Amino acid sequence: MVPSLAAPQPLGKRVLWTVSATDSNPGPLTFQFNVTSPTGAVSIVYDFNVGTYSAGVWTSQFAWATIAGEGIYDVQVVAKDFNSNQTQTQSATYQLVSRLNGGEPAVNAIANPLVALFSAPACPLGSNMRVVFQEAGSSAWDSTDWKMCTGNTSMNFYVAGMYPSSTYIMDYQVQTGSTITPGPGGLSFTTGALPSNITFPTFTVESGKHIDTQQPIVLNALGSTKGTTPYFPVATDLSGRILWYYDPEGGIALLTRPLGDETMLEIQDGPAWSTSQVQQIIREFDLAGNRVHESNTGVIQQELLALGATDAGPCSAVPNPAPVGAACLGFFNHELTRFPNGYTAVLATLEKIFPPGTQRSTGTLPIDIRGDLIVVLDANWQVVWYWDPFDPAGGGYGYRKLPVSRAAILGETCVPLQALCGPDFLAGLGTAPAANDWLHSNSIYYIPSSGDILLSMRNQDSLIKIDYNNGTGTGDLLWRMGNGGDFTFNNTNDDPWPWFSGQHDASYANNGAGPLTVFDDGNTRRANPPLGLGADCGSYCTSRGMALTVDETNMTVTPVLSQYLGVSAIAYGSAQLLSNGNYYFDSGLVGTHGFGEEVLPTPGAIDGTNIYSMEGPPLYRSYRMSSLYQPPTP
Repeated sequence: MVPSLAAPQPLGKRVLWTVSATDSNPGPLTFQFNVTSPTGAVSIVYDFNVGTYSAGVWTSQFAWATIAGEGIYDVQVVAKDFNSNQTQTQSATYQLVSRLNGGEPAVNAIANPLVALFSAPACPLGSNMRVVFQEAGSSAWDSTDWKMCTGNTSMNFYVAGMYPSSTYIMDYQVQTGSTITPGPGGLSFTTGALPSNITFPTFTVESGKHIDTQQPIVLNALGSTKGTTPYFPVATDLSGRILWYYDPEGGIALLTRPLGDETMLEIQDGPAWSTSQVQQIIREFDLAGNRVHESNTGVIQQELLALGATDAGPCSAVPNPAPVGAACLGFFNHELTRFPNGYTAVLATLEKIFPPGTQRSTGTLPIDIRGDLIVVLDANWQVVWYWDPFDPAGGGYGYRKLPVSRAAILGETCVPLQALCGPDFLAGLGTAPAANDWLHSNSIYYIPSSGDILLSMRNQDSLIKIDYNNGTGTGDLLWRMGNGGDFTFNNTNDDPWPWFSGQHDASYANNGAGPLTVFDDGNTRRANPPLGLGADCGSYCTSRGMALTVDETNMTVTPVLSQYLGVSAIAYGSAQLLSNGNYYFDSGLVGTHGFGEEVLPTPGAIDGTNIYSMEGPPLYRSYRMSSLYQPPTP
């Protein structure tokens, strides 16, 4: 183990560890990177990933940075040969020192020019501290989250949400009981310019009255289609001015969810155990871009197999030609989200081979059908629960609510690296050349009232409730919502197609107390316009933002809002109830553009008025936030 910088180093300094190992077995060798803080807290920062082999030596590198507090950290690397199950562990101590300036507060620049590292003296146990900051000349103050005081180490904060090339004044505050005590005075910090080696998007804004100014930050998870700029997250104000970004360092980062602990979740391209690098990595990162947790398809496959998940092995282990019944986990897709207990759930694409004729396929070759596995990880990102849609014991194929015979509503298929599909691993291995895109799931929501999971399946035009029961559930399908499902739609406005289709981002607002919000891309509605409308069906064929009241006792769904948005998104999208009662919808992929739109509801009606629009590049998801420290409440 060799660090790029000799200890001691100041808090927040990024250290690159290079690890080398040899193995008398043929390998491959994988490496796990663990850190024990001075308080004894142990965290798996990087889980087992395959190293690089050259001249008999396996090597791997791990970038590490923390502002958790000065002291001696124990840095551990575990090398493991999964073929032989042999491991070898090596550790090193590493000292991080305070950034205080002679015991006084200090503010330092970091690699991201729009983020500052603020350090303050220790504060007493039982109290809390935060940083307040304002642009020079402004009267408005922003703040970070409150952090619990440690009593004996400096307090450190990443300050984010600032414009480029601008001067800010910063100070800290200590809260003890109901008393808030300010620091000794403001420190000045000037942000840098946006880097010229990154292509940043531009946004066009149209804004009217009654917009929600209490949520003035727009966090955009940029999407991409082939031939456009790769996606990465950026945050702007309501006028479209950039005030934060995350640099995936040349790769592609699909932001899925901002979190309440100053971190975010993403699905990332990168090397793993697979021959493909597409969407093989899941990552939690902080506002400075440092990795907090990282895992990959290969180690998740191994943990799932150990739990008995027969469909979730590596695709490289499937023979050619692929026999009927063969299955594998190929890549992560669409969703990585955090549950209230600190567990994390991710979607992963499964491929499974079925006999010719399945899902009305023609020809004599077996058919590759794609489904989506839900994987739940504990606080250290180890697999503790999963749901396999192909497993009949868990309510999968053969079950009345989700039979595998129920093909994708519009017959969607995928060939390798097709836009919006990701890689295929089994299609064409003695099977039909295109895989049937059966589910195309795109969001996971934890239902607080029951502890179950709500899954959105775009290609089934359906939301399903899965028996998760806080990790003790059977995985049975409790109901299916959508056209032809278990609910009756109270069509109060006589809409010729009241149900959503091709929908994205379904969740209950206000932590389960509010309506079910969902973005209705409207793919099936556009493909099947009612008699008399035809192909030229105007606003009726555009995407909708929807808010629905769900009655699980009487199995009814009643619209609170069903707003035609005037643009037709073929994919992507998100839905959010704002703090002032308005709604915010992301029409994510409209040609080569995306639109974030705020809707003012009309009292006594189920539609409203579009009062704000931000047009930019494709937007996988878009969130309105009061600050980068306060994510939207689902």
